Amino acid sequence: MTAIKVRGLRKSYRGVTAVDGVDLDIRRGEVFALLGPNGAGKTTTVEILEGHRKRDAGDVAVLGADPDTAGRAWRARLGIVLQTANDAAELTVRESVRHFAGYYPAPADVDDVIEQVGLAAKAGARVKALSGGQRRRLDVALGVIGRPELVFLDEPTTGFDPEARRQFWELIRNLADNGTTILLTTHYLDEAEALAHRVAVIAGGRIVAEGTPATLAGRSTAKATVSWLGPDGRQVRLTDTPTALVRELSAGRELPELTVTRPSLEDTYLSLIGEPR
Repeated sequence: MTAIKVRGLRKSYRGVTAVDGVDLDIRRGEVFALLGPNGAGKTTTVEILEGHRKRDAGDVAVLGADPDTAGRAWRARLGIVLQTANDAAELTVRESVRHFAGYYPAPADVDDVIEQVGLAAKAGARVKALSGGQRRRLDVALGVIGRPELVFLDEPTTGFDPEARRQFWELIRNLADNGTTILLTTHYLDEAEALAHRVAVIAGGRIVAEGTPATLAGRSTAKATVSWLGPDGRQVRLTDTPTALVRELSAGRELPELTVTRPSLEDTYLSLIGEPR
């Protein structure tokens, strides 16, 4: 049930180590987010998994095959949605999707895919007339027309407004609900939290933490911050038992502007990559 299995992955460029012993297990049917700052080794890792870059060392199996030696039949089982894509601006949406369908041995129905990504009303529109969000939906249509078992999504919502991002998230959830495995890279922590079953953080070429968004690096059991407005101004206490502390503090009185928070995913991520909050 493993879609991607990586052990001891290494890659260097002119003596500079980009990926330094990465281990990963991604289960079939899950959405897995790979997080990390620029230069952390994220892109190199994904390119090796896609078969676009050779590794120096390590064992890699993607859908049961080594990307270095896998052939066209294996590539037809993948869908790749790059951060930036070149498209034929003069073609219509339907013409673009039909053109890409010709690359695969058993593509999905063109109109079904166009409807799945929410572009049925734009099927006859030229690509150059689409909005940014609509063009990104077309990118996904081109990535899934071959009925892929595994989809790589690279920064899929960069530049989207909030409404377009939420709509795109629903599209990703629909793909996952249909059994597609998705490897997502994103700089938006709320996106990873909303979509991913599990996340891994890569920094300095190494995986520094892995888990669900709620439990990453002990996030769910970290001390809670209890804050309220007291007679002498804002009061702040760290505690392992916030409910008990609030009960104690509030006995017989109100606690104006009371908040109880644990570290956000962003707080945890910044701590893991060594950045100040």
